Order: sequence, then structure tokens, then C-alpha cells
Amino acid sequence: MKHYFFILSLIVFVGFSSCKKEDTQTQEEQLTIDIGKIENYLTEHDLEANKTNSGLHYIITNVGTGSNPTLASNVTVQYTGKLLDGTVFDSGTATFPLTNVIQGWQEGIPLFKKGGRGKLFIPSYIGYGASGSSSIPANSVLIFDIYLISFN
Repeated sequence: MKHYFFILSLIVFVGFSSCKKEDTQTQEEQLTIDIGKIENYLTEHDLEANKTNSGLHYIITNVGTGSNPTLASNVTVQYTGKLLDGTVFDSGTATFPLTNVIQGWQEGIPLFKKGGRGKLFIPSYIGYGASGSSSIPANSVLIFDIYLISFN
């Protein structure tokens, strides 16, 4: 009987360990998928955006005035975060050190000056990545409407 249990356990172990999730991508593959989704969204909504080397796309609708914040800045931002399908997952006004937020914000917020407004289109790997968040599914492209109120 122990012999059968061992064989059955071995079969189950080998079966589960050989299963490969079909939708698992490398970071580069996911970035290519995300950029495609962002560019399709921009085309469908007749928007033109600038793009950084990381894949972040951004639109600045109001440049603002003065200098730009840095990673060392504490920023006060009014924002709305959405998924590509328009689902709002967060909004509000918050003050925080720029080093305490997702990489997409660390790269995107310094593009604005005080009083600046615009949109950030953030690929998943510089957002919440393959793990997602409580209200954000894994590998989600994020859109943020940004108003940089102030920084110091």
C-alpha cells in the first residue's frame, strides 16, 4: 500500500511541476504587450503622447511653472488612477516622498512643473507588475490623470 501511495504522490508531483502557465511572459515580452496596449489606446482615443525609454507614455496638457521635482522631492498631487478599460481604482490628493511610490510615478511626476497637468500611461513592470495590487489585476497598464499641486 505504501508503494502505491508513493507512486501516486510521485505522479501528482510530476504532473503539477510540469504544468506551465500559458500566459506567463518575460518582462520584455510583457513590456511589448503593454506598449502595444498603450499605443492602441492612444490611437483609439486620438491622443498623441511622448514616450520614455522605459515605455512610459505621457501627455502634458499644462506645463506648469518653475522647476521640476526630483526623486528627493516631497510632492503634493491630485490624481485619478484608471485601468485601460476606464475602471477607476484610486483617486484623491496626497503628499508623499517621490521615492515611496511606483517606478512609473518616480519617472513620470518629475516631467511636470508646479501646476502642471497631464496623463501618465504606465506599463505594468513600472507599475504593480505581475503581482498586481488589491484592486489592480496583475500585468495591468495604468493611466493616471495628474495635477502636480506643489513640491519641496
